[in-house]
Amino acid sequence: MSHLTISSPPTGRDNLIYRETKWLALFIIPFLIAAFALLYFWPNHTDKTFAWTIRPTMTPMMLAAAYIGGVFYFAGVVRAQKWSHIKVGFLPVTAFASILSIATILHWDRFNHQHISFFTWTSLYMTTPFLVIATWLRNRRRDPGTPDKADALIANSWRWLMGAVGAITVVTSLLLFLQPAMMIDVWPWTLTPLTARVISAMFALPGLVGLGIAWDARWSAAKLILQSQGFSIVFILIGVIRAWEEFDPDNIVTFLFTGGLLFLLVGIAIFYWRMESNRPNG
Repeated sequence: MSHLTISSPPTGRDNLIYRETKWLALFIIPFLIAAFALLYFWPNHTDKTFAWTIRPTMTPMMLAAAYIGGVFYFAGVVRAQKWSHIKVGFLPVTAFASILSIATILHWDRFNHQHISFFTWTSLYMTTPFLVIATWLRNRRRDPGTPDKADALIANSWRWLMGAVGAITVVTSLLLFLQPAMMIDVWPWTLTPLTARVISAMFALPGLVGLGIAWDARWSAAKLILQSQGFSIVFILIGVIRAWEEFDPDNIVTFLFTGGLLFLLVGIAIFYWRMESNRPNG
């Protein structure tokens, strides 16, 4: 484990979280909870309850899992006392919301324009990317760039591994968004061009999380976002069990997808345990 060097933060970099940052988190959480409930518990009823009809059920459940991970993360933002503890999640969330915003514009005709969920969806995704990136740009100046007193530095080997996994995940996201027809042909369950681009957002988020952790060696900066990612993966895996009949058992990508999720979940658990065990006074 790398040794820590604690130094005084630069002037003006006191790790403060602005009140507006927490207000934004508080504003987003109720929408995430509502969307999670609709999509995860009633994935067969999106034609009546959601902004557009999503088929088959694995796609709405996977989107719901991303939302419940977001609830976990933004609840942590509300509770956090230091900007560096929450900073890694803001750019991935910006990418997630931006992709969904662009996908909405590209597939405007697929949406239920008369449903209240549509107005909520479009209002959120046409504004949230700008709000989240503006919050990140403003609050990032407060980051001292130094570890906490009871912190640990992530070893370079772990950072390279997370960066590599993150880069592969981002490439998958780009393919889903830019080449949806190609990805539809190989995907383990049925997608449409719209749902391929929605899945793209769900790959962009953890991909950028991996790259963010590779960039910042402080364990305290990675802890919350990794907790939320693990929480989300658990719900995706439960969704896989519930929707298993929708998967193509003859498609090798079915097992790459499920095996990759299990690998990530176990990897996060092992990494988390190692880092907590090596924290000073941890």
